[in-house]
Amino acid sequence: MSVMLENKQGLIAGDGSLPVKMAQYAKDNGFDVVCISLSNDNVKDLKKYCSKVYSCHPGEINRIEKILKEEEIKQATFLGKVPKSVLLKLYKFDSRAIDLLKSIKRLNDDEVMLLIVREFEKAGITVLDQTIFIKNLMIPAGVLGKNKPTQAQLEDVNYGFWLAKEMGGVDVGQSVVIKDKMIMAVEAIEGTDACIKRGAKLAKNDAVVVKVSKPKQDKRFDIPAIGLRTLKTMKRYKANLIAVEANETIIVDQENVIKYADKNDMVIMAV
Repeated sequence: MSVMLENKQGLIAGDGSLPVKMAQYAKDNGFDVVCISLSNDNVKDLKKYCSKVYSCHPGEINRIEKILKEEEIKQATFLGKVPKSVLLKLYKFDSRAIDLLKSIKRLNDDEVMLLIVREFEKAGITVLDQTIFIKNLMIPAGVLGKNKPTQAQLEDVNYGFWLAKEMGGVDVGQSVVIKDKMIMAVEAIEGTDACIKRGAKLAKNDAVVVKVSKPKQDKRFDIPAIGLRTLKTMKRYKANLIAVEANETIIVDQENVIKYADKNDMVIMAV
């Protein structure tokens, strides 16, 4: 279903370069982007492409909604990583956010994000598909770069793909680490990079990383993405292949990611 896009767009930005890419593309195509930044690591870059950047904590629901209403934002996109660990501390969470969290049975990703989406909708703000402004970053099937997988690695990829889909189906995580058809790690609250570190350390070397979309992926949040940081984590802990789901995964800074993989004898593939 195509969406009529408003000229003025809201961006709820976590960390990483993905929100910056969205803001850059939107600005280049004549959109006015107002950003609510939930992270400090990319604010400087966001300011290059957004007409305004407000810094907020993820738990400041009332403040975030107030800003969006005052800016007359009707459509917003969520992009970038927000550490799930914020739910363990509840630091700076306003009373409304705490009450909302108490109202749901399980604090898994989808439940929390759907809760936020519903609150936005009540305020008259539509949360858009994350890929609308960055479809060019989605990758088709195939091997990227010069390094090809071995037959043993392909067997691990197939096993990992099945396992990651199973884990995604119960909303545990989207990434797994495999070696020699054995499960080294399954992503949970810690995120992809920490999962890679944990699994690759157990494998000692030659670990295979697989990242997929959830079987019932809501494209308004949590689209799988990898970037240079992912590959640097893999190199540090001697994992040498990453497989992602084709046409469902974003690779940020694709040219540099492929160069890095080629230089460090790593395999990147989409299946």
